[in-house]
Amino acid sequence: FKPIFLGTVHPRSELAQHRRVVNSQKCVRAGGKHNDLEDVGRDTYHHTFFEMLGNWSFGDYFKEEACSMAWELLTEVYEIPKDRLYVTYFGGDSSLGLSADEECRDVWLRLGVPASHVLPFPLKDNFWEMGDTGPCGPCTEIHYDHVGGGRNAAALVNQGSPDVVEIWNLVFMQYNREVEGNLLPLPQHHVDTGMGLERLVTVLQNKRSNYDTDLFTPILDAIHKGCRGPRYQGLVGDADVGRVNMAYRVVADHVRTLCVCITDGVYPGLSGAELVLRRILRRAVRFSSEVLCAPPGLLASLVPTVVEVLGDAYPELTKNADQIIDVINENEAAFLSSLERGRRIIEQTVQQMEPSTNFPAEVAWSLYGNLGFPLDLIDLMLEEKGISLDSAAFNELVLEDAKRKAGGPQAGELEHTNTHLDVHSLAQLRSDNVPATDDSPKYTYALGQHGQYEFSPCQATVLMLCRDQSLQKEVGAGQRCGVILDRTNFYAEQGGQASDQGYMIRLGQQDVLFPVKSVHLCGGYVIHEVTAVETLRAGDQMQLFVDEAQRLACMTNHTATHLLNFALRRVLGDSTEQRGSHVTAERLRFDFDVKGPVTVEQLQQVEQVVQDVIKQNEAVHMAEVPLTLARRVQGLRAVDEEYPDPVRIVSLGVPVETVLARDSEAAMQTSVELCCGTHLLQTGAVEDLTIISERQFVKGISRVIAVTGGQAKRAREVGQCLAVEVDSVSLRMKQRSTSIPEMQNLSKEVGQLTEVVNSTAIPQWQRKELQTILKALQRTANTAIKKLEVQQAEKKAQSLLAKHSNQPVIIDTVPADSLSILMKVVNQLCDKSPGTSVLLLSPQASGEVLCACQVSKNYLPVFSAADWAVAVCTQMEGKAGGSPIVAKGSGNAKGMQGALTTALEFAQSKL
Repeated sequence: FKPIFLGTVHPRSELAQHRRVVNSQKCVRAGGKHNDLEDVGRDTYHHTFFEMLGNWSFGDYFKEEACSMAWELLTEVYEIPKDRLYVTYFGGDSSLGLSADEECRDVWLRLGVPASHVLPFPLKDNFWEMGDTGPCGPCTEIHYDHVGGGRNAAALVNQGSPDVVEIWNLVFMQYNREVEGNLLPLPQHHVDTGMGLERLVTVLQNKRSNYDTDLFTPILDAIHKGCRGPRYQGLVGDADVGRVNMAYRVVADHVRTLCVCITDGVYPGLSGAELVLRRILRRAVRFSSEVLCAPPGLLASLVPTVVEVLGDAYPELTKNADQIIDVINENEAAFLSSLERGRRIIEQTVQQMEPSTNFPAEVAWSLYGNLGFPLDLIDLMLEEKGISLDSAAFNELVLEDAKRKAGGPQAGELEHTNTHLDVHSLAQLRSDNVPATDDSPKYTYALGQHGQYEFSPCQATVLMLCRDQSLQKEVGAGQRCGVILDRTNFYAEQGGQASDQGYMIRLGQQDVLFPVKSVHLCGGYVIHEVTAVETLRAGDQMQLFVDEAQRLACMTNHTATHLLNFALRRVLGDSTEQRGSHVTAERLRFDFDVKGPVTVEQLQQVEQVVQDVIKQNEAVHMAEVPLTLARRVQGLRAVDEEYPDPVRIVSLGVPVETVLARDSEAAMQTSVELCCGTHLLQTGAVEDLTIISERQFVKGISRVIAVTGGQAKRAREVGQCLAVEVDSVSLRMKQRSTSIPEMQNLSKEVGQLTEVVNSTAIPQWQRKELQTILKALQRTANTAIKKLEVQQAEKKAQSLLAKHSNQPVIIDTVPADSLSILMKVVNQLCDKSPGTSVLLLSPQASGEVLCACQVSKNYLPVFSAADWAVAVCTQMEGKAGGSPIVAKGSGNAKGMQGALTTALEFAQSKL
């Protein structure tokens, strides 16, 4: 309902007609302003996922009615004893110039609530804000005393006591928090109340803890069966020895959250809501494995129980149970693997550290950022080793990251804010009776005699200008502003389609163009972002010209998006749901549900289905119909309340009347969608469509990028050229050259081709095919090089063995093309003469000398290969490293003779 509060709701939408609403919504609080994650499990009444029961008033009833309805429901319908209820109200804030909400206090007193149960609290407790900016206001909360017995529990309200818990919050939206931080009264007053179902059920079932209700007990029982540890006893704080009860609560709560979010298409990931869900899953896995000592897979094993508890209210859980199990199992396995890797990295880092130094902050940050390794676990592991983290350096990295993420809005976003209408401007426009923009001319275009699109120009009057979030009647030359007209043929960005661009001219002034950079919609008003070349005034008569090439490209790509949606459902199945799309003049992006990887064959089939409809040159039928009629169309996606009424239906090949006929299944056989976008009149103009990218950007949701027309044709041509190049390399690879440099060049060519194939716009099915071939070619090349190196090394080893037969140490120079070959010669010599220690140098044309050595195990630990190589390479002003058995390095040819002497002296001193 945020668009209603902000005034941005489309006046013709169903949402805009609401005055009073009651609802239940799925809520997750685990990130951002209202973050309950770390509290979950510590007490018995916080949750990451909960069901919020709400009643709302949009400019209708206010404090009197909201309080009296809440009191009646709790005390008369639910029969909760009045003496157990306490109400709080906002006590005022002098720093903001806000007085106490005495109006609310007096309502409660009139309802018969004793004065000792009506309590004032400051801003922190009784002033609700949606975020850092936006609608906000004082609130009144109803708290319940679980103990009762005639006592006065007023002192325990808002004190974090598990016995006195808030059950209902009534928010009175009176203000808007501006960007500068000040509060301005809202043009309309609203009510937004929320009561947690879990807390209410606790009261109604006469329990002391949410976890003792039938919403949680089946899950807790299932956890007990899965981990075979001690039973859940409801203990908290110090009484909960070993945090076993906390672990039960964490796992029970978090598995509910995982089930609900995954079903709604949010998967554990790396940013935003997905990152929050990843943290929830990992927290549950840690409590499950570390505290409850449960085997891997416990979390996923609880899914059927969660479905049993919540499935009646949310049938989608039942439908998606298998997918939820798969996602949880995969993510748990990935986390456990990350933990193992993290532990190894910590061990290695500690071994390499100087004594009495702090653990490096960069390593800890990398573990946290890249592997998702929990910070408390890093601290714990270091504490066990008696080491501490360099906290100051770590906090600096945290701050840097926060700054980078905040980074301020991009230039484009700042510009958009400049011409944006806030809640006050929108209210002002309505009170001044400025009509919503008639943007129906955007659909006024036709096919000309020769098949070209003809767009009609549009004449309009400037009604208002906006700049710096304020309405103005006049804007001077050189200033950027938003222009509100009585009518427009410009398409405002919505429905995933980019806005039109173009220009407008003042009537009678043909030579002065006002460029239109972008267009957006706000509360029914279309705002044209313009730089005023000359002074612009309300009342000016303007002629509007859309950039026709850009518009036509958007139309093509939008119609192609509908074709693609239809083709994906046809190939992948009807359960393939759209998750988002974006259409620009250059390309189209489409996100959809997917059960597994999309195969090469499926991508080819999808393109074929699209091309068939393009060839048929089907008519694109469009019509505005009442929302109630549209809801009857079989196979249509769920209709959002934000769609304006009437809605626009776009149907390919089948007239809209046919689609709307009772019991018609026409929409199941073609593409039929609700869409406010601009479309082609016939599918033939798409010409061609190629999917140039397909990847899962989060688990279960795939993102496709496609191009049309000439771009699609070019992508196919480039794909063919690359396929020819790959064939050529493949043919040369089959000839199996016996020259190592030749094979290395081929290997390099394969690497370069792989990079080109990965980054060039070509059909995705072809990219996948070529990637598979190139991967195999790279393996073949590497194997061939290795084989040739072994053969070459064997020959060199044989001749050296003949030269130094039965010597305990072999020190010599030998020609070798690479350090890899030199090392193989050393290995071969030691294999053929087990008691021998070998050090070989190989001068290169570049003036560098390569060094490789191996020491017989008989001489360990006195004789170390690493020390031997370091002594020799230092003589040549170089570097070396390795293990006690094998080592390698390099140096400068000038010191080679001295290095050979050093090698011999070092060996003799150790033998």
